[in-house]
Amino acid sequence: MGTRERGDRHRARGPLNRARLALARRPLAVDAALYLGCAAYALVLTLTDKHLGFRVWGACAVVGYALALAHTCWLLLTAHHTRSRLRSRWTGVAAIGIVGMLTPLVTLLVRREVSGGDWTDDENLWSAQPEVWVIERSASTLLATGTPYLDIAGLGRAPDVYDYTPYGPIMAVFGLPRALSNGHPVIDVLTDARLVFLVVAAVCVIASLRLLRVSSVPLRGAQLAVVFPLTALTSTTAGPDLAIVGLIVLATALAAADRPIWSAIVCALVASAKLIAAPAVVVLAFVVTTRLGVRALARFTAVFITASLLVTVPVLVVDPRAFVEHVLLFPTGLAAVASPAASPLPGHLLASTGTVGTVLAFTILAAAGLAVLIWLIRIPPRTAADAALRTAVGLAAFTMLTTATRFGYLVYVSVLLGAVLVLRSRAGVPLSTTEPDSDTVEGHVPLTSS
Repeated sequence: MGTRERGDRHRARGPLNRARLALARRPLAVDAALYLGCAAYALVLTLTDKHLGFRVWGACAVVGYALALAHTCWLLLTAHHTRSRLRSRWTGVAAIGIVGMLTPLVTLLVRREVSGGDWTDDENLWSAQPEVWVIERSASTLLATGTPYLDIAGLGRAPDVYDYTPYGPIMAVFGLPRALSNGHPVIDVLTDARLVFLVVAAVCVIASLRLLRVSSVPLRGAQLAVVFPLTALTSTTAGPDLAIVGLIVLATALAAADRPIWSAIVCALVASAKLIAAPAVVVLAFVVTTRLGVRALARFTAVFITASLLVTVPVLVVDPRAFVEHVLLFPTGLAAVASPAASPLPGHLLASTGTVGTVLAFTILAAAGLAVLIWLIRIPPRTAADAALRTAVGLAAFTMLTTATRFGYLVYVSVLLGAVLVLRSRAGVPLSTTEPDSDTVEGHVPLTSS
């Protein structure tokens, strides 16, 4: 028996691969459990959440996930029937997309235009989360003053949380269509920042798949990246994180396709929109070095720094105090108003116990960051799937352990893990040795007719 064959058998006996084999043998049962859990989450949100948008999404999503669950149960009960389009596992995904994502989005878009609800403290009136109207406001402010940030000291009143724009200057670009619209109701609906976020995310994903020549998408990857509640809820009520993670995926694809200059430019844009993308830049620097060497890393770094300065310095020069107040002080809790990012995740819970807890939280976060860095050094990422996995782990650690964070930031993790499954499938790295029976279920969808 050859060394390679013995190694393959040894890996197959590992607990992770045994779990993969077990899941691959029962894809429909996994689908059913996933849809049931998602439906339960949506139902709880519908009945208990204070935000109007969350409840609207939850009510629609319960129906969408229930339809997907019913379809999956039908497939389980009629496993020996002949193959047909209706028997595709993608039918359930489509039901979630139409009923659980598109329907609540259209409902909230229309309701926002008809009844308003922006710029109020009453969450029961919000047809869009505050980040939507704050980003749209930042675009109008950019056009009027040359900076997307309000002068907090010059407001003539005590500032509130909605006066702050805790994003980099590039984020204002997503609000420009609304800022440039003529105020017609239909135009206002079509230029809602949520639609801009979704279009950018979709274009980035399609470009990434074509760039890496991905011919088909595994269903499990689509479930994690697209119809999982974190993504579905975000796409309906807010959306900036979807555009950011879409740009991260595109930058990852460019780096893995040996286009370090373009990857650096996209990295500069996404990091200049939201600093949470910074860990991805570090990971992609390792990808470039591993694939192309130190000289390519030097070019990547130089272009990244140059592009970052080009988009940041003009805004910084206009009003440096406002830039520091909004982008640096507010997210860290050092501004005149505290950031509302305080989901009960481990880092925040530790910090809430006092100074010792805060120090402990930052210590654990630093240790997690060091562990990821050692992982990058010892096993450098070479493929897009490698990079997406390491970025997902880094952002998961940051979201869970930082002292001021939001549960919704885990959308980065779910989307990137879905991307890992898609890109690993493309790279020919099997997730298991057992494929679903193609006569009863379809686990991939082709991107082209070929």
